[in-house]
Amino acid sequence: MEHRTPPEFGRGADAALAPEPRQPAKWHLHRRLYNWVLHWAETPHGAVALFLLAFAESSFFPIPPDVLLIALVLGARRRSWWFATLCTIGSVLGGIAGYGIGLGLMDALGWPIIRFYHAENYWARVNELYVKYDYWIVFMAAFTPIPYKVFTIASGAFHMNVLGFAVVSLVGRGARFFLVALLLYYFGPPMRRIIEKHFDWLCIVFVVLLIGGFVVIKYLF
Repeated sequence: MEHRTPPEFGRGADAALAPEPRQPAKWHLHRRLYNWVLHWAETPHGAVALFLLAFAESSFFPIPPDVLLIALVLGARRRSWWFATLCTIGSVLGGIAGYGIGLGLMDALGWPIIRFYHAENYWARVNELYVKYDYWIVFMAAFTPIPYKVFTIASGAFHMNVLGFAVVSLVGRGARFFLVALLLYYFGPPMRRIIEKHFDWLCIVFVVLLIGGFVVIKYLF
């Protein structure tokens, strides 16, 4: 009688012998950067690191400052508003730096950053969005998961009014970071899990409601 290996055992043996799937190198780099950002919350330089991270993320750095902001606020909730203020100011100043890259250093720095994030095809779409929505698209990029750094560079490249850009960025970034601080201040660690899992969707819903509110006001008045 021919001996047959049970299907379950065969699959188990194959799975045991097969090497674990390898993650892309860029994924490992991103994870290391994420952990590096988080470690600053355990040092005396967390506030300074938050400001610098927010500045860098607005033009080239891949890890959003919300990661460190959440950790710092949970560690010292009485300083929530200070951390949110630092994060906002750093991000807006970084956005102005990104604007400068787009305005005068597009070939030297702007395009390498765009290529690094594989956003070349996205760039043409960004141009269309600027023509159609103007300052609204900068606000949405500042507040939502839309890649803000692409839009800071684009604002300079497309010669958007720098004062208008700065004001809209201040409103959008401030709303985002103070919302995070507010939720954590009042609801603490349980809210952290909700923010980390659903924050992107919460931002999108907020913008939809905000725009819907303006539409209602327009038709009512």
